Amino acid sequence: MKVRKETLAKALLAIFVFNLVFMGTGAYFAYQQSPERPDQIVGAQGDTLATNEDIVQGKAAFQQNGLMNLGSILGNGAYFGADYTADAQERLVTNMRRYVARERYGTAYAELTQSKQAAVNSTVKRQLQNGEFGKAVQLTGAETYAYKQVRQSYIERYYGGAPEHGIPAEFVQSKTDAKRFADFALWTALFSSIDRPNSDISWTNEWPYNPGAGNSPPVSSLVWSVVSMVLLVGGGGLGIWLYKSVELPEPEIDGVDVPHPKEIELFPSQFAAVRFVPVAAVLFVVQTLLGGLMAHYYIERQGFYGIAKALGFDAVQMFPFSIAKAWHIDLAILWIATLWLGIGLFLPPLLTGTEPDNQKSYVHVLLGALFVVVVGGLLGIWLGAQGYIDGALWWILGNEGLEYLEVGRLWQIGLLAGFGLWTALVARGFKPMLREESRYGLAHLILYAGGSIGLLFSASMLYTPKTSMVVTEFWRWWVVHMWVEGAFEFFIVVIISVTLVSMNLLKRRSAEKAVIFEALFVMGAGVIGVSHHYWWIGLPEYWVPIGTVFSTLEFIPLVFILYEALNEYRVMSTADESFPYTLPFMFIIASGVWNFVGAGVLGFFINLPLVNYYEHGTFLTVGHAHAAMFGAFGFLALGMATYILRFTTKPGQWTETNLRRSFWLLNIGLAWMVIIGDIPIGFLQLETVFTQGYDAARSLAFYNQSIVQNLFWARLPGDILIILGSGIFCYDVLKKRFVRREETDTSSDGTIISRRIFGEDEDQGVDLNDD
Repeated sequence: MKVRKETLAKALLAIFVFNLVFMGTGAYFAYQQSPERPDQIVGAQGDTLATNEDIVQGKAAFQQNGLMNLGSILGNGAYFGADYTADAQERLVTNMRRYVARERYGTAYAELTQSKQAAVNSTVKRQLQNGEFGKAVQLTGAETYAYKQVRQSYIERYYGGAPEHGIPAEFVQSKTDAKRFADFALWTALFSSIDRPNSDISWTNEWPYNPGAGNSPPVSSLVWSVVSMVLLVGGGGLGIWLYKSVELPEPEIDGVDVPHPKEIELFPSQFAAVRFVPVAAVLFVVQTLLGGLMAHYYIERQGFYGIAKALGFDAVQMFPFSIAKAWHIDLAILWIATLWLGIGLFLPPLLTGTEPDNQKSYVHVLLGALFVVVVGGLLGIWLGAQGYIDGALWWILGNEGLEYLEVGRLWQIGLLAGFGLWTALVARGFKPMLREESRYGLAHLILYAGGSIGLLFSASMLYTPKTSMVVTEFWRWWVVHMWVEGAFEFFIVVIISVTLVSMNLLKRRSAEKAVIFEALFVMGAGVIGVSHHYWWIGLPEYWVPIGTVFSTLEFIPLVFILYEALNEYRVMSTADESFPYTLPFMFIIASGVWNFVGAGVLGFFINLPLVNYYEHGTFLTVGHAHAAMFGAFGFLALGMATYILRFTTKPGQWTETNLRRSFWLLNIGLAWMVIIGDIPIGFLQLETVFTQGYDAARSLAFYNQSIVQNLFWARLPGDILIILGSGIFCYDVLKKRFVRREETDTSSDGTIISRRIFGEDEDQGVDLNDD
């Protein structure tokens, strides 16, 4: 039987709309069902300990001072410092036990008999669980005492400084802000302990794991973990069956006339687009250097190999871990996005054989705007976190302070405008194809993929520092996860298909159908799959089954992408030495494999609800993030950069030696870092959570264990290999700028590729094997 391309496209549109409606409804309920900030938190004697405004300002201090890139809140953020929710909760438990022991038995808790300690523990657990969230939160005597003790300890650590933790003095600029930050952290600890009305489960579904506070895994985490395993087997089988049943076109090289780069005429805007590559290469090097610095901070929290001390300045004060982390994450997104922007602008003339008037000038405008946004955003992070931007503008011009969305709102708007300009320029470039093809054609699909990135990024405009942390996290994960599992995966499929078409290894009509079919599964599972991030942040328990089902189904499109990578490897391996695109293929194949390993294997493991309950916010997540983000999206971007450099370098001057070295250094370095460093540390943390509680696994005592310190040192070769790989890539990219081809006469009637594309006949459907 045959399925028409139009039918697949309509199904894709219906799924995308359904996803937005579903998640939009989820947003409505997030506002209704998340814990309200109380008007006031009242002590046992009726004294007001904190007000709603204190908690609001505490969240602002948390963001402004970059505390989400030092530690985490509700498990989300950096892992260098404590998780503030778990830390505040554990401190509440410890201090309440001390208070109850003195009040009831007149002695220290540690001196009590085992039975009396059990009685104290029961009292503390009951008081924490039985609180109520309303206009006012009334604390018991024990809670009041503990609340004040926790707040004082936060003032001492985050204002007074704690060098052993890598926290400089006045990290939070004032005692008042430090006090308010403590109120904010304590608020999250309270609703993590207090049961929801008419329920025996806390607002965070019993997270973090802390038996002393009454938090243990909910039954739903076990039940849906079992369901997830069943879905994995069924989903994996379904993915393989679909791949075998649907005769998707595969690239072939035998008997195909692959156009050589020297035969392709290039347009001025393409040379302008290639300028994005060296910019991205420099950002890539800086990003990897910051990654190495962050990794070393885990070993030496007060400096960097003693160099700063020898030179007479305080490295931690000038450039603390939180700023290094913010820059590291943002630069990762920026260098990958920069390469994708350049690739998207390079491809239209290649496929159409024409160029709009003034396209080169507009491309330069976009490159200039990108430079302003990058410099402004990174500088704003440093100035804001260091206290140089105060008042109402701190989150507009400085640092918004949320992981992956650290830059101020003005720079976020600039990025969104940049996506819009890029989409308009790509549309201008593809205008001949857009006129000639249906709205389900390849050029349209590129615009849809790129436009969806901007559309989902707009969710970052739906909250402010005054928005509840639970609702803020709801929208933040819209941006972060829907990019990764929805728009980015869609973009990968489209770009790879376009590249195969431009190599003459796949017909355009066939590529269009393959893209739509695979995008159906990417969008079908990936968008709603974001909900596995909603399990422990203060949203209801029904997100556990939703997140489980759709996160597991995300495995299906990864099967397709893996098979696609294997088929591309077959093409490359059967090609002779005259095939000019072997190196770009190597990067693209690596992207597919790392996508399966990072997003598929590691992603599935940590997204089992019961595993995630204990694992949330550990180095297992770090391993998953590195393998999925850099492995999947980074290698694709590098492969596409290599592809367009193949065109713009003088044929006689093209050499692959350094780029091949970079390829292997980056792959070996990433594997070393993830397998030798991140994953073993993550499993040690997982064991510590099981045996001692979540707070213990994120404590300085855990990181200072000799085995953990040795693993950080053991990870160092991987970091060095990645830094070397990025440096060699950058060197070779800059070197190739000096052996660039000259711009050719573009008055011809198209290129070899464009004449082939426009000469194709329409193909009617995707064949499905009946057997």
